[in-house]
Amino acid sequence: MSELAVVTPTYGPDAELFAHLHRSVLEHTSDDTMHHVIVPPADRPLFARYAGPRCRLWTYPELLPRHVVHVPGTNLWVNARRPWPPLRGWVVQQAVKIAVTALLDARVVLVADSDVVLVRRALPEHFVRDGRVTFFRADDGVHDGMADHVVWHRAARALLGLPSGFTLPQPDYISSLAIWEPAVARAVQERVAEATGRDWLAAFTSHLQVSEFIVYGVFVDEVLKASPPVDTMICHNRWERTPLDPAGAVAFADLLDPRAIGMMISAKSRTPMAARLAAIQRCAQVTGPDGSHP
Repeated sequence: MSELAVVTPTYGPDAELFAHLHRSVLEHTSDDTMHHVIVPPADRPLFARYAGPRCRLWTYPELLPRHVVHVPGTNLWVNARRPWPPLRGWVVQQAVKIAVTALLDARVVLVADSDVVLVRRALPEHFVRDGRVTFFRADDGVHDGMADHVVWHRAARALLGLPSGFTLPQPDYISSLAIWEPAVARAVQERVAEATGRDWLAAFTSHLQVSEFIVYGVFVDEVLKASPPVDTMICHNRWERTPLDPAGAVAFADLLDPRAIGMMISAKSRTPMAARLAAIQRCAQVTGPDGSHP
C-alpha cells in the first residue's frame, strides 16, 4: 500500500497544461507516489510518453462496463442497456474519478485537474491530522444564487437516498485539488447502488447534472457523519474566465497562502502559457527551492 496517489482525468487539448501538472507531481511528491491519468482512447498515444514507474495511464474503456460506449465524433457516451438519454462526457469523466480512486491501494488520493500545479511538497502527512485524513469543505459556500450547485446537491441526495429537502446555504465541496480516500470512494459506490437499486455507475451517469465532489462530500457529512478535519486552503484557485497577462499572473501568485499545496488558473480563462509559467515561477520563488512548508 502506498500512502499517496494522484488522480487526473485529461485529454488532448489540455496536454500542455497536464505536462506542467505531471512535472510538479514528480517534483513535489515522494518516489512511491503514482500519478493515475485517465484519457480517451484516441488520446492515449499523445500521453503514452508519461507512462512509467510513476505514471499509470488509463483509458475510459478500462474503467467503464463494455455496454457503455463512446459515440464517435462527440463528447457523448451511450449505455447500450438504456440508450436514452445519452451520457454526457463530463459526467462520465466525473464517474471515472470515483472509479479509479476506488481501485487504488493508497491512504490518500489527490484528485487534481489538469490546470493545477503542485507548488509545495505534497507528502501524506500533509493531509492527515490526528490520524485522520483531511477533507475540503467550504461551509455555507452554496447559496440560492448558485443554481447549478443547488441542482448538484439535489442530485447527490437522490443518489445517496437522502431526503430531497434541504435548506440553503449548504457546504461547497468542489475544489480543483481535492483530498479523497479510496475506502470512502468504495463506500460511495456501495451506497449509491443500495439507494438506487442500480449499478452505481449507471445511476450516477443517468443524471444530466451531477457533481462527483458534492456526492462525495454529502456522503461524508450526511451518511458517514464523519466530521473529518477540514482543509480549505489546499489550492490557490483562480476560477475567473478572463485571461491573465504575465503581470497579473505574478500578482495572483503573490497571494499564495502559506498552507497551499497547489495553484490553479482555470484553463477556461485561456491565460497564455507565458503568463501561466510566470505564475508557476513566482510560486517557486515564494515557496523556496525545496518547496517546503513554512
